[in-house]
Amino acid sequence: METPVSVLQRYWKHSHFRPLQEDIIQSVIQGVDTLAILPTGGGKSVCFQIPALLREGICIVVTPLIALMKDQVGQLRDRGIIAVAVHSGLSRHEIDLHLNNAMFGDIRFLYVSPERLQTDIFRERFRQMRVGLIAVDEAHCISQWGYDFRPPYLQIASLREIKPDVPIIALTATATKEVREDIMSKLAFKKNSALFQKSFARDNLSFVVRKTDDKERQVVEILQKVQGTSIIYVRSRKATQDTARWLSRKNISATFYHAGLTFEERTRRQEEWIRNKKRVMVATNAFGMGIDKPDVRIVIHMDLPENLEAYYQEAGRAGRDGLRSFAVVLYQDADTANLIRKTEQSQPSFEYLAKVYQALSNYYQLALGSGAAESFDFEVHAFADRFQLNPLEVYNALKKLEEEGLIQFNESYYSPSTLHIEVDHQKLYEFQVASAKFDEILKMILRLYGGELFSGFVKIVESYVANALKIPLAEVVRLLTHLHELGIVSYAPAKDKPQLTFVLPRQDAENLPIDRQRLKRRKKLITDKAKAVVGFVENTFRCRMQVIQDYFNEVTFKPCGVCDICIGKRKKENVKTFEHLKAEILRIVKGKVVSLAQLEEQVAPKDRDLFIDVVRELVDESVLEYDKVWNLRAGPKKK
Repeated sequence: METPVSVLQRYWKHSHFRPLQEDIIQSVIQGVDTLAILPTGGGKSVCFQIPALLREGICIVVTPLIALMKDQVGQLRDRGIIAVAVHSGLSRHEIDLHLNNAMFGDIRFLYVSPERLQTDIFRERFRQMRVGLIAVDEAHCISQWGYDFRPPYLQIASLREIKPDVPIIALTATATKEVREDIMSKLAFKKNSALFQKSFARDNLSFVVRKTDDKERQVVEILQKVQGTSIIYVRSRKATQDTARWLSRKNISATFYHAGLTFEERTRRQEEWIRNKKRVMVATNAFGMGIDKPDVRIVIHMDLPENLEAYYQEAGRAGRDGLRSFAVVLYQDADTANLIRKTEQSQPSFEYLAKVYQALSNYYQLALGSGAAESFDFEVHAFADRFQLNPLEVYNALKKLEEEGLIQFNESYYSPSTLHIEVDHQKLYEFQVASAKFDEILKMILRLYGGELFSGFVKIVESYVANALKIPLAEVVRLLTHLHELGIVSYAPAKDKPQLTFVLPRQDAENLPIDRQRLKRRKKLITDKAKAVVGFVENTFRCRMQVIQDYFNEVTFKPCGVCDICIGKRKKENVKTFEHLKAEILRIVKGKVVSLAQLEEQVAPKDRDLFIDVVRELVDESVLEYDKVWNLRAGPKKK
């Protein structure tokens, strides 16, 4: 008989669980409604995937992130577990086929975006499915008190009315007390429900905030002091490229990542970083979700994050291997005022939302009541130019319309080419006999991709087919397109452009189904969250980990001992030690050039954090400086 551990060993090749995982899994196996709050890197997916494999029936997984959805489906398939995803980027035919297979096939996991739950096609098929578990990922999206509220999540509870005996597990990395209570209420948790929450404290992660007028110099200095893989978060796409370039000029290996790159570029850059071919990844917040790289030593924010939930997740990508790591925020006075201003601007009025929505309807020439579930290529700047709108204001409006469940906007959407044979074996044979010009390509496709082409959509690579047939790529595309038009196959070419989907049929712009009072409440909530970020960076007296724990309503009286505030207090308490370290460092460096590692070896400090802090202070005061190859030497003598 299979057990959680045997399933873990069989599919994941691990011999033991991380803290809390097994308790959560046992709760779900027993049919208990369960809320699991595990910080980034805590292994949330295993907590529903293993009990789903031990329970009979299919597991419905609700998640708003298409990229993460595809990633998890790919990982499950790599382990030999059949999983599919249904989202706005698929054709109606693909969706129909996936749902049929979920009803009658051997699919174990069906991933769906929350917007799909509202459709008649999904609800009717759901009634006929044998469902063993409902998993709700990114569960904070169900709460209006959360930082990423999505009204379509409120539809999840209606699934329980259809199948009241199916247990539910909700998972999130961050949730305040109000959000936790809201999740359990909105998902109609039963009375015997369970809550599992891992402490937000990270013993090995040192939070540091530096106020500086020279961020670039600080970044280079930090990367010199802390060796190892790094992530630098910046706000704009242009800044990712500019920052990576000047780091490269400083002989620091760097690449960059943002949603505007092609799928191939994003994949290549990500792989270079994961395999340590590039030390630093400079990125917007589009990077990091689903990335499992345990040896990231430092995460630097050169721009202030929008809220502490996002910051905690991004910072938490450092030190997942348990070794000492750092999360650093660099800011200056203007940054705090700009954050509040930009936050307020990111919450457009109802009138502006109506204006953008009407423009979208005109752009795609949609009549009232049409366009439901239709996806279109979309480019913000081209759209803004067409209607003489500000691109940033348009972007903010799109995110708000998405939040309200009217549209779905995917900035970095990629979908590979897929193919499905629409006729049975006999009719395909008859067609091949009657249409000789298609015979070779059909034979080759069947040889390369097998019988699965008859039962579902299969990912194909047209260039692979072209090479096998020794014909031009364009000819393969032409033949497949022709076969599609004849109804022999269903062929969906690859997409690699931002996608905009109308979740609901086109509405009357002046009467959009948006709660105006909720818009006002959300604006205040989002602004308050930005103010909490300002409070975090401007704090000069309380342990930074305690500030974060307090924000998430985790009561603690134990300081972390490793953040800049705790080290600063220790420095004051150990003035003699600090001064002794300073004198010893200056003695060793006098007239010499040494690396930081050599200096540390000669000083042999009992408190390494204090040692690093002394070096930083001496560099800040220009008593010491780094040369071009990042060795330490005495700074320029003052006249």
